[in-house]
Amino acid sequence: MRNDPIAIDCDVLCGTWPARAELDFGWPAVRARLDTAGIGEAMVCSGRGAWFDDVEGNTETLALTGAIPVGTINLRNALRAAAIVHRLANAGVRAVRLFGPLQGGEPHFPGYRHVVDQILDAGMVPLVEGDVRHCWQAFADRGARVVFLDVHAYHVADFILLATREPGFVASTRLLNAPDSIEIVNDEVGASHLVFGSRTPLHDTSPAVLRMRRARLGDADWAAVTGGTMRSLLEKS
Repeated sequence: MRNDPIAIDCDVLCGTWPARAELDFGWPAVRARLDTAGIGEAMVCSGRGAWFDDVEGNTETLALTGAIPVGTINLRNALRAAAIVHRLANAGVRAVRLFGPLQGGEPHFPGYRHVVDQILDAGMVPLVEGDVRHCWQAFADRGARVVFLDVHAYHVADFILLATREPGFVASTRLLNAPDSIEIVNDEVGASHLVFGSRTPLHDTSPAVLRMRRARLGDADWAAVTGGTMRSLLEKS
């Protein structure tokens, strides 16, 4: 099992999460959990933006120290998406997270499509929650660079078929927890289609970390999945 540091976690939350009030979502506590797991940088989004208010949530995210900020846009109020993207871009934010299932936003809804348009037009990287078998349609045939956060081990074949035709489609490793799912994606379409994610602290960090550390990948591919691919996406944005 590898003990190398994991350079970037693409899926970290902080601030507040009402449905899990027993968890400490404060940034110091979250950062401590990542440190214990051997995770270096974290792409962090405030839960306030997911549940309550994207403006206040983004303000909370931008105030974090020692994090890669990830903005969000309320899919229930897509009319102000352009203004929010403009604010985030001016603040140097390179990624935006879409909480589709939580906010009741389906990929075929006009508001969802409008938000996606604003993000892609600004050259930002969308981090997308939801079933990839539905979400992909909002990003297809656009040359989009997008990270799907919820690609499940049961959906590996579907993701590979998508990634074969969409060079910018990338899967988080969080739910690729079958004994060979990370390896299959890597072998079929390459490490450029994989990034590490844990969903700390909403989910226990350990399973995602242990699965990643036990992945049967060569050194170059392991380094890409655990940081290089995500860094490349952000640099190109």
